[in-house]
Amino acid sequence: MGGSSHADSTVSKNEEQIGAPKGDAFLFFRNFFRHPRMLGSIIPSSRFLIKQLLEPIDWDKAKVIVEYGPGVGGITAEILRRMRPDARLIAIEMNPDFVGFLKKTLVDPRFDVVEASAADVNEIMKKLGVPKADYIISGIPLGSMPAAVRQPILQNTREALAPGGSFLVFQFTTRVAPDLARVFRYVKRKFEPLNILPAHLFFCQPEPA
Repeated sequence: MGGSSHADSTVSKNEEQIGAPKGDAFLFFRNFFRHPRMLGSIIPSSRFLIKQLLEPIDWDKAKVIVEYGPGVGGITAEILRRMRPDARLIAIEMNPDFVGFLKKTLVDPRFDVVEASAADVNEIMKKLGVPKADYIISGIPLGSMPAAVRQPILQNTREALAPGGSFLVFQFTTRVAPDLARVFRYVKRKFEPLNILPAHLFFCQPEPA
């Protein structure tokens, strides 16, 4: 797993067109105090967390990627930089401020941002005419959600993954770990201390690789 020469060439090609979203810190800060349970952290993810979170992705094979809760798009922009020219990225975000911001700052024909719940992932992909996802990436605070909200998200995520697909998760607590283990056959855990807050990472697959 991981990047390759094709991904490197895609990075250099797309870096000229796609930069990290600008003016995002105040928007993220303001929305944290409005919706702390939706964000979980007061500032966007660090480059160290983004690097470790995206490390398992095989960029040569990743044709469909879904991101839950992209916020102001720090991870989103990096995915777009690394993605194949013919790949597709779908971001699912409930916060209308973030949706509007992403539509203005990340203009790319490979990118769709949808204002909806992550639980609707299968319906969204069907509506967009997109097949199963190779990777689904999530930073939404699953551990702080009621079980009635969390469980449908996890079950629908599993259904949305292609054979061999992976669910890449970062959280600021380990509360979601038992639920991930119940829904996914394989869960690998890592930790990234160089982030505010330090993050727990979970790399999940419906079936062992």
